[in-house]
Amino acid sequence: MSRATPLRLTLAGVVALAALGGCARLGDVGQTPAMTAPTSGPEFEAMANPVLFIPDAPPTPDTGASLWDASPRSLVRDHRASVQGDIVTVVIEIDDRAEMQNTSGRTRRAADSVGIEAFAGIPQRLDPHLPAGASLGELAEASASSTFKGSGNISRRDKLTLRVAATVIETLPNGVLHIQGTQEVRVNYELRELTVSGFVRPQDIDRRNEVAYDRIAGARIAYGGRGQITDVQQPRYGQQVADILLPW
Repeated sequence: MSRATPLRLTLAGVVALAALGGCARLGDVGQTPAMTAPTSGPEFEAMANPVLFIPDAPPTPDTGASLWDASPRSLVRDHRASVQGDIVTVVIEIDDRAEMQNTSGRTRRAADSVGIEAFAGIPQRLDPHLPAGASLGELAEASASSTFKGSGNISRRDKLTLRVAATVIETLPNGVLHIQGTQEVRVNYELRELTVSGFVRPQDIDRRNEVAYDRIAGARIAYGGRGQITDVQQPRYGQQVADILLPW
């Protein structure tokens, strides 16, 4: 077996897998992208098993028909998210701009000359025996010059304004809330997906039960989609495989 045989087998296997992956999506031709079931994620699990009370809180007296009760439906209760199963609105307003410009230059020149003018009279005695024009008085001469110039320019701007409802899926021992939220919007044959997750302090949630994205620790915000437009924007499987395997 030649050395080229394993490489050919590997390429054939990769191409076959890519072809199978493409064939698996043939069933989506002419169909709208399927939306994720809202009851399949950790958000629904947290809402289905909410924490209805805080063990360390003191017992509340029976207030009867008073408006000043501490039940979840009370008009005077703090409705900000605080326990597992609560919902909080995440406000995403990203408007970042970065500009950087850099220019560098370098110039270097060097010259060396070596000669033997007087060495016990030996150079003068040897010069007549050297070829015409040769002399030990100018034994060697060298010069060098180099020039370098570089410049770079970076300009980038990201702008994103979104709002999404997230669910408290876990309350950490130190009181920090672990939140996660997903949103899917389907327009014709394109499905837009928004996912946000991270950790929020209860005191960072305002009285409208909203929290800004820059108050979320370990924030993970993803905004993308799937559908006909996304497929057109992506290179084909064969091109992706060729970009990975080809060395040039």
